[in-house]
Amino acid sequence: MRMQRRTWTNRLILFLSGSAGVLGLAMLVWILGDVAIKGSSAINWDFFTELPAPPGMDEGGLANAIVGTVIMTLAATMIAVPFGVMAGTWLSEFGRESRFGHAVRYVSDILVSAPSIVIGMFVYIIMVKTMGHFSGWAGAVALAIIMLPVVSRTTEEMLKLVPHELREAALALGAPYWKIMPQVIYRAAVSGMITGIMLAVARVAGETAPLLFTALNSPYWSESMNEPMANLTVTLFNYAMSPYDDWHAKAWGAAFIITLAVLVVTIFTRLLLRKRSKH
Repeated sequence: MRMQRRTWTNRLILFLSGSAGVLGLAMLVWILGDVAIKGSSAINWDFFTELPAPPGMDEGGLANAIVGTVIMTLAATMIAVPFGVMAGTWLSEFGRESRFGHAVRYVSDILVSAPSIVIGMFVYIIMVKTMGHFSGWAGAVALAIIMLPVVSRTTEEMLKLVPHELREAALALGAPYWKIMPQVIYRAAVSGMITGIMLAVARVAGETAPLLFTALNSPYWSESMNEPMANLTVTLFNYAMSPYDDWHAKAWGAAFIITLAVLVVTIFTRLLLRKRSKH
């Protein structure tokens, strides 16, 4: 009797968990399909080459927003990745049991779950108000702060998975520790580290709130990052809230481009890492 009850309980749990998985997958396919159908219809050559048109005009594109998003994301990556990798390396190799290491992990966990709008307000206070104007650099710093804890915690966990025998073998051969890190430990953990970096990039790719407080937006080409810079997410927000049908269509196009970019980067990274692991 007890075995039969456990069997039916197991079947019920499996059914409920399987149903939840199917429901989640169906919702994801529904959302992605809706974005793909409505977004792809707005994509044309002008979308990638023209500046935004004045309100009410059925023409123009989002070329400046696409370029601005790429520039700020690259700048944020260049800021966050070196600091995140160094922080994760220190936490894994040197500060594993120290009080300061525990404090850094605690702060990183808080930053991972912190609302992005709070980070945007923080950067607004320390950079935008100090400089007296919005800028692409402020947007890049806000995105970098969001990326930093993801990169550092992922790096730490990946380095912890590297067997200690590799470190001991390298030390036994007389290699200094500063050579062991890049040539032995990083090589063993590179797949997971790159995956963490890509997750961080995907994390900030759709952020809108921090850029509203930092980079703001612009209908023109930005000549430098010291001025307000156009970006896809804020443009998407503005267009989606507008009363113009053409802007609504372009908002769907912007959502499609962001989703497609994250998907392509993720797939490319997976394929690259798979090819590297075979070698």
